[in-house]
Amino acid sequence: MYNWRQMTDEMRHEVVSLRKRSELPWHGPPHFREKSLFHISAACYEHRPIIGTSPQRIFEFGLNLLADIRKNAEMVLAWCVLPNHYHLLVVTSSLSIITKAIGQLHGRTSRSWNNDEGQRGRKCFHRCNDRKIRSDRHRWATLNYIHHNPVHYGYVRQWQDWPFSSARRYLEQVGREEAQRCWTDYPILDYGKGWDDPDM
Repeated sequence: MYNWRQMTDEMRHEVVSLRKRSELPWHGPPHFREKSLFHISAACYEHRPIIGTSPQRIFEFGLNLLADIRKNAEMVLAWCVLPNHYHLLVVTSSLSIITKAIGQLHGRTSRSWNNDEGQRGRKCFHRCNDRKIRSDRHRWATLNYIHHNPVHYGYVRQWQDWPFSSARRYLEQVGREEAQRCWTDYPILDYGKGWDDPDM
């Protein structure tokens, strides 16, 4: 899915058809309306590290993202902001309100960053994607996936060393033993394989 720009129209049609048949999100997936738990992710355009031009920018973007999501969601269970993408695990009764808030945040931050860097018109973000959480196993695997992302990409060696995520707080709340049990019981395996491909 993430080499979409390099595909022919025929290849795109086949991928979308396959994902529809598999009941997986397709390009520009529909957004559910019922109260539920969702994994929401978004990336910088072409996975460029636009969020990550400095630690300060990642920090400020994370603060703004959480403020906007918390205004519109019942709960944020996990989050992580990386230099070129981010992930959220949220409970919401209106996914459309959440995705609208994310779109507005992307617009505001893009204008600000482009003004600061003299790059007016640069596309900073790609659309956000959502995936409905369908079971407890899916929920815990998603939480592990989100917290493990900075380790997976080699930014840090341990979850709690990445300052731009909920991992440290999660570990403080549940304790190392419980976190290790959840990691063992709900492994991420190939969860999310290809989603964060930098060649997207």
